[in-house]
Amino acid sequence: MRALSVRIDAVLVQALIAAALSFAHLHDLALAAGQDGWKAWAYPVSVDLLLVAAWRRLRSGEAKAAGWCWFLVALTASLGANVATSGLLDLDDVPDWLRILVAGWPAIAFLGGTLLAHGATADAPTRERESAPEPIAPEAPDSAPELPAAEPEPAPPSPTPVPPALVTLARKVADEHRARTGTPIDTSTLRARLGVPLPLAEALSTHLT
Repeated sequence: MRALSVRIDAVLVQALIAAALSFAHLHDLALAAGQDGWKAWAYPVSVDLLLVAAWRRLRSGEAKAAGWCWFLVALTASLGANVATSGLLDLDDVPDWLRILVAGWPAIAFLGGTLLAHGATADAPTRERESAPEPIAPEAPDSAPELPAAEPEPAPPSPTPVPPALVTLARKVADEHRARTGTPIDTSTLRARLGVPLPLAEALSTHLT
């Protein structure tokens, strides 16, 4: 992590030095072309801002042709100032065409900055309207046929209460019957052996299964 931070800091320092030199060259060229005072300092600011706006457009991935176009325009202005102030041009006797170019630069920078800053935002709502799917109206459900009202089911008869002692006796009788005949006792035989009503004999049979 420490080596990475040192490398990043070195790159930033180099970028700041290059930006400062380019800033000074643009200022000197504008001053030699007759733009004195605060105007000479505004020229390098406008060139750097146009470079930043073009770079952001390229990073966004939208309208790269416009981004490259204005990036090259700003880069040409910056490189031209660096070359012109390197001794190849007499700053005490600037040619008329360069004075015209420097005087017309603010309009060029304003046009490029406006197109780069507002071109993408103006197109965004249009793209959103084009990409948004149209809402689909829900279909009305088909009217279902009316079903006849369900008749209430009859309540099951309440089971006959069986005393536990009688259940024990019924099991004893059923065991004796199975031991003697080899078959389970039926309800009629159980009723006859115990002498109980049929509902009670049926309830006892359920306890024997």
